[in-house]
Amino acid sequence: MGGTTSNSAPAPAPPPAAAPASASSSAASGSDGVTTNADVFGPACAKLPTGNAPGSLDSMGPQPVGSAASTNPLLKKLVAAVTAANLVDPLNSAPGITVFAPADDAFKALGDAKFTELANNPAKLAPILKYHVASKRYDAKGLADEVSIDTLDTEGGPLKIEGSGENITVNGNPILCGNIPTKNATVFVIGKVLTPGTNKS
Repeated sequence: MGGTTSNSAPAPAPPPAAAPASASSSAASGSDGVTTNADVFGPACAKLPTGNAPGSLDSMGPQPVGSAASTNPLLKKLVAAVTAANLVDPLNSAPGITVFAPADDAFKALGDAKFTELANNPAKLAPILKYHVASKRYDAKGLADEVSIDTLDTEGGPLKIEGSGENITVNGNPILCGNIPTKNATVFVIGKVLTPGTNKS
């Protein structure tokens, strides 16, 4: 009897070991799109402040995305555009989104005159900015599972996703710093201002 008890004791052990494996694979699928500082990747991430300084990963993580972006040194022009289009509060209150955030150099490519023109015309600027926001929260792994994703600018058509891992592109543009966590969004910094309608059939 004693031998039977010790033989049956190891038998229950394998099932619990299998359960974490399936849980971790479901977490790895990135179904909720939530990331941590350890998930961040890309060459421009080195330009972010460190520690708890404003604009650092630790500082941005607990903040809603509009507020977090306002401290990010890579996104000063984007923040000015979002503010001009009155989108800070809508972005902060969105329940779970993905933001493809053009870095400052992307706006410089537009030229100061074009940027000023857009900033002075919120009705024209808002759809362009909404085209950079997916209505679902994705991490890089989740994006890699998609061919195209819908944005908040429904008239602008979808964004085209290609590649995988750190080589994902959005409408053909590489990620400069990706998987940045904020309270309600995952942020991917890109090097170009995206144009609504690019992928409309």
